[in-house]
Amino acid sequence: MQSTALPVFSSTPKTQAERLAQALASLNEAQRAAVEHGVGAAIAAPDERPLLVIAGAGSGKTSTLAHRVASLIAGGVDPQRLLLLTFSRRAAQEMERRAGRVLAQVLGLKSEAPPALPWAGTFHGIGARLLREYAPQIGLDENFTIHDRGDAEDLMGLVRHELGLSSTVNRFPRKGTCLSIYSRCVNTRAPLADVLKEAFPWCDEWEAELKKLFGAYVEAKQRQNVLDYDDLLLYWAEMAAEPALAAHIGARFDHVLVDEYQDTNLLQASILLALKPDGRGVTVVGDDAQSIYSFRGATVRNILDFPSQFTQPARVVTLERNYRSTQPILDVSNRVIAQAAERHAKTLWTDKPSAGKPLLVLVPDEAGQARWVADKVLAHREGGLALKSQAVLFRTSSHSAALELELARRNIPFVKFGGLKFLEASHVKDLLAVLRFAQNPRGRMAGFRVTQLIPGIGPATSARLLDAMEQAADPAQAVREFVPPSAARAQWADFAKAYEALREPALKWPADVELAMDWYLPHLERLYEDTSGVRRADVEQLARLAAGYASRERFLTELTLDPPEATSDRPGPPLLDEDYLILSTIHSAKGQEWNSVHVLNVVDGCLPADVAQSAQELEEERRLLYVAMTRARDHLHLLVPQRFHVTQQAARGDRHLYANRTRFIADADLEGFEQQTWPPPPERPPAVPPPSSVIDLRNRMRAAWR
Repeated sequence: MQSTALPVFSSTPKTQAERLAQALASLNEAQRAAVEHGVGAAIAAPDERPLLVIAGAGSGKTSTLAHRVASLIAGGVDPQRLLLLTFSRRAAQEMERRAGRVLAQVLGLKSEAPPALPWAGTFHGIGARLLREYAPQIGLDENFTIHDRGDAEDLMGLVRHELGLSSTVNRFPRKGTCLSIYSRCVNTRAPLADVLKEAFPWCDEWEAELKKLFGAYVEAKQRQNVLDYDDLLLYWAEMAAEPALAAHIGARFDHVLVDEYQDTNLLQASILLALKPDGRGVTVVGDDAQSIYSFRGATVRNILDFPSQFTQPARVVTLERNYRSTQPILDVSNRVIAQAAERHAKTLWTDKPSAGKPLLVLVPDEAGQARWVADKVLAHREGGLALKSQAVLFRTSSHSAALELELARRNIPFVKFGGLKFLEASHVKDLLAVLRFAQNPRGRMAGFRVTQLIPGIGPATSARLLDAMEQAADPAQAVREFVPPSAARAQWADFAKAYEALREPALKWPADVELAMDWYLPHLERLYEDTSGVRRADVEQLARLAAGYASRERFLTELTLDPPEATSDRPGPPLLDEDYLILSTIHSAKGQEWNSVHVLNVVDGCLPADVAQSAQELEEERRLLYVAMTRARDHLHLLVPQRFHVTQQAARGDRHLYANRTRFIADADLEGFEQQTWPPPPERPPAVPPPSSVIDLRNRMRAAWR
């Protein structure tokens, strides 16, 4: 009888229980309590309450969640029945990698290959998969395509124009603003009137027109069989609101784990509650003190109210031991967040050796701030601290302008987080539009973009084609039979041939990309002749990315929901230096850490921002400062400029404003800082010696006019 191949076990003669204990030995007591909650069939009466893990900054959140995933699987949970929701696909992949390492140790495997977690991903990505699976039950065509932000703006702009709102007597909100208002309504589930009053008061007079616009926008999406980014959550939430569907989906998963729960919005919370109304098998991890994304619709209420939202109260485990910062940095950070109006109480602590107190530096103005930061950065570098391990953080992107000039003057290389994203590059959008148009012939935005790449095809001709395709049973035949203007006929034949090939059901992915590139590259050379080299490299990179996906639909969906960050679209000269300083907004810095952190403009009007007026907005600004401070490992510097120059466009000259230290650092908190004033006051000049004789200047001045 032929034996079945068995996994290769470690030579160490230990039981699985012993190996599990060894894997968990590196965790502290609170981490271990979170990992072991309700895990293992050996438990006589497992705790089935939902679990809330309050993970303070730098407390080992990712490691704790990865150990929990591994422990659940080692305890008998089928990976197919484990739903892990994160806020980026990279976070899900990192979780799989770490869980795989722990699982290999527990099972005694020599390989550390990550376990297959087919249901690990972002809320939007998982939502897209479920909507395709349940499309027949909810009246969707499973071949829907997904608009990115740019495409959604363009469609909003098109509908806006069709309704005559682009030619109003008074200024009507631009398409981007309209989409932001729509998105805020969807994600906060707030009435349009409330959203306008609270976030867009200058658009308040257009409430009736905006309501009509949004209705037409939804109609246009449905006609074209497209969903925008917000629809992925909205449709999932509406689907989960049907008890039968919610029960069916919830029954597919024994455990649902959510990372960064403080960043969820009301739609996401309603989905979780609908799938698991009793909370059994639910684990959420987050930190209410790091909830800083209300402008995206996130609400801190989700994590504050979580313990009482299910039919049984949740267990709360708090991770307070910090593995990142020194105790003096934690002391001042704790005091900032301790004044929050409402929070899950915690006090971060560490046994990491101290490098001295954080600095609170008073400087005369923004130019002085820039000089002080540049001096300190170079001093740290000479002391052995690489530029990459230092960061400068700020509330908004414009706050770093003076510093960027100073860094350039001193030849200090830096990288600023932000800028053009890969999918925002025009040539990348062109090629993706070709694939989207082949996937969904009723997608007008992709069709408009693609057909107008052909010389001689303008908006009117493109609209005529798309109307014909919308009415035709076979869109490819409508393309084939379309009569373009005479100037476009030669190149139109090439397009019709390529489009028919892309619509061929027998076409094997990723041959689609090669066909699309063959048609598009001549147009790229013509349209971007000055930069065709770097743009062609991006298109080729896109083709390499495509090979890693199972189908055209998965490629388009995943790339829209989790795009790469880099682009070579007019990048400027390459950064050839071996080291560079990090500049970042505080929002972009969340989840990161550096040995040395400088926080600019820690004054009222910047932190908190002058636009923050309500109590809720001010509380989020407090959390924003807390996030900035807790990014530092060893050195934290808060800069307090006394004066800001404000350029006046309507009058000559500049004016300046005096600023006060942020209200979030009270006088009683100053003892936690080493305070400095820069530049230091000048030394007292030497005493003037008494004159040998007194000169009567007063009489001289009078005599000059006699």
